[in-house]
Amino acid sequence: MDANDRSITRFTMVAHASFHAYEMTIPLFVVVWLSTFDVSTAVLGAVVAVGYGLIGIGALPSGSLADSYGSKRLVVVSLVGMAFGFLLTSVATNVVVLAVALILWGAAASIYHPAGLSLLTRGTDQQGTALAYHGLAGNVGTAVGPLVAALLLTVFEWRVVVVVFALPALAVAAGARRISFEERAGGGSGTVETDTFLEQSKLLFAGSFVIVLTIAMLAGTYYRGVFTFLPDVLADQPVFSPVEIGAETFEPSQYAYAGLLLIGGIGQYVGGRLSDRVDPESAIVVAFVALVVVALLFVPAANAGLVPLLLVCAALGFFVFFEAPIQQALVGKHVPADVQGLSFGYVYLCVFGIGAVGSALAGVALAYGGVPLLFAMVSVLAVVALAFAGYLFVTER
Repeated sequence: MDANDRSITRFTMVAHASFHAYEMTIPLFVVVWLSTFDVSTAVLGAVVAVGYGLIGIGALPSGSLADSYGSKRLVVVSLVGMAFGFLLTSVATNVVVLAVALILWGAAASIYHPAGLSLLTRGTDQQGTALAYHGLAGNVGTAVGPLVAALLLTVFEWRVVVVVFALPALAVAAGARRISFEERAGGGSGTVETDTFLEQSKLLFAGSFVIVLTIAMLAGTYYRGVFTFLPDVLADQPVFSPVEIGAETFEPSQYAYAGLLLIGGIGQYVGGRLSDRVDPESAIVVAFVALVVVALLFVPAANAGLVPLLLVCAALGFFVFFEAPIQQALVGKHVPADVQGLSFGYVYLCVFGIGAVGSALAGVALAYGGVPLLFAMVSVLAVVALAFAGYLFVTER
């Protein structure tokens, strides 16, 4: 990687880790907010859902803005907005103020992926390697953020912890002025002569991007379908029964889940590096073959004992996140450079927005068929995605 690649990669790594650290610590604060604001789970759940939902809804306009105003500027806006959203929660006196704070956070968070990923795909020469490090940083934020928050909450009042979490993002945003790089130094996939939303969208949907977008939607649904209830699924496994050590009770399933997320970081790195060495069409086929196999093996492994279950959990974490940078490399290859921001807006509208349907599907599957039906459902999603990936592979030959 040259100096420009390294500068862009470091900048986006910190921003990506911040995004996922905020995203995954909110559930920890929900427990505290229920008692602080004396509201029902239904009310608070709706409030939090609005914040999360905006990540998908706001991705589309954010992507278009990244094409028009530059990605670096928008990443900084995203960091500042997420930090101020968290800071506002720290002074919330009622659930209405909390809702406003989470809406601000969600709107700001929606900016990151379209802006950050378009910066990586059109600003770096070694896109796969850059995406690998970017993905690894995201998984570090996903796993380490909640752990740090949990530790701080044992010592400090929650409002103090929220402020502490807001400070790093503000520091990175403030230091961004001293970071310089060329946003469009990468090879990209060409440029276009259009600058209106409708014209850009027509350009995108006239080509192979439709297939790439469908793959992203199915991958997002698989992700939400698995991970929404995975902590509960693991906690219900006999091999992960609570362990009492002295006066403390430990939940082994929580550590298994955290370990799975950390292994996902390795998957992100390997997937990104692989997409630099082979064409992403081949790599995405490998990813979905693996996701089908892992989904089908989960229940037999859970019934076979601790070691098989740990192995299949490790494989699940690895391959779910292995797929992500390959999918992003597909966008970089199949979309003209001038509209890659908008393309990632559509991608994350599907991944975070439409993909959220996976949570509802998973809930229905667990209610009516338990864990076997859940993993049968997600295996079907992976099979359908594999069919589209195979089509893309064949047409590119």
